[in-house]
Amino acid sequence: MNDFMRFGLFMSPLHPIGEDPNLLMRRDLGYAELADELNYDELWVGEHHSNGWATIGSPEIFLAAAAERTRRIKLATGVMALPYHHPYMAAARAAQLDQLTRGRFILGVGAGSLASDMHMLCVDPAEARRRTQESLETIVELLRGETVTRETDWFRLQDARIQHRPFEPDGFEITVSSASSPFGMRLAGRLGVNAMSHAAPPWGMVRAGHSLGMEKLAEQWGHLEAAAAEAGRSADRSTWRLTLPVHVAETREQALEDIYAGWLRQRNEYWAGTHGMPMGRSEVGARKAFEATIEAGGIIAGGVEDCVAAIHKLRDITGGFGCLLNSVTDWASPERTRKSFDLFARYVAPRFKGSTKGLQESQSWVASQAATFQERFNAARTKAMATSAEARN
Repeated sequence: MNDFMRFGLFMSPLHPIGEDPNLLMRRDLGYAELADELNYDELWVGEHHSNGWATIGSPEIFLAAAAERTRRIKLATGVMALPYHHPYMAAARAAQLDQLTRGRFILGVGAGSLASDMHMLCVDPAEARRRTQESLETIVELLRGETVTRETDWFRLQDARIQHRPFEPDGFEITVSSASSPFGMRLAGRLGVNAMSHAAPPWGMVRAGHSLGMEKLAEQWGHLEAAAAEAGRSADRSTWRLTLPVHVAETREQALEDIYAGWLRQRNEYWAGTHGMPMGRSEVGARKAFEATIEAGGIIAGGVEDCVAAIHKLRDITGGFGCLLNSVTDWASPERTRKSFDLFARYVAPRFKGSTKGLQESQSWVASQAATFQERFNAARTKAMATSAEARN
């Protein structure tokens, strides 16, 4: 199996309430600049409108600001909740971002994840997937340059077309998010777009011993592959993205110390206290759930070798994927988060990108020939010294 892999950051983002929201946005923009400087491949930014922790309501505006601060990193909506938007306006904004970023934009889409957002916008959660399908079908046609006339119970289009053509001849990428159901994967396969899967529940195990469902990831890809085949298309695993929290530190112990308090606060105040997830508040039980989640691979945390091994394990569980997105959780301090990004880029990513392979091969070759090289060097030096001595005489 080919080891090569791309890496990116996935920012919902979720921030504990208390810090100034403007400064939080500035810090998140700083992470975008840092990711670009550290050669991360992609940055994904989410859309949420309620709950106090999720602070970005328009990922498109955030990405436009990030585009002016970065040079090469690809910028993706992570994700645009299609049931909340008229599909023409979603397609038009995507086409404009493609131009503003000079071809660095990825349109990430999904059905939306917050019941409170759907309530405010009068979107029936039972209709969210149908709306996502109808919207994405329309967006794909519009972005292919087609003229679309379509009427549903929630939008109408008449002779609609997008003025901007893609910045690059092949257009820009569209990716559908997927959680546990096969809906997103089958939709991606049928429409010929790509997929991004959440590898494990963001809250981890509710309690130690519960399954994270990661053993079903291979089945997810199977749904996309089957739908693609039904539509007469082939599927390429290198286009599949997985998102998972990753934190790298100097040692495993340091990594766990960096993130545990923030993970516990998010578990108690956000997942249980805000969204009503059925989680016990016992410190002992929470610690066991935290450690079991890491052991199962639902959080990748540790030193460099720990993280490399965990990514290999995830690849083996899934059967292979092309890009790992680090779900930026705000569990660690900003300083330790930046340190983690740096360690990952410098020491973990090269193991999968092959960027140090030539250096390692050169070192091995020199080491294997060291005796020969040294013998020749010494002989040449001895001869030169002898010649110099003869010249003086």
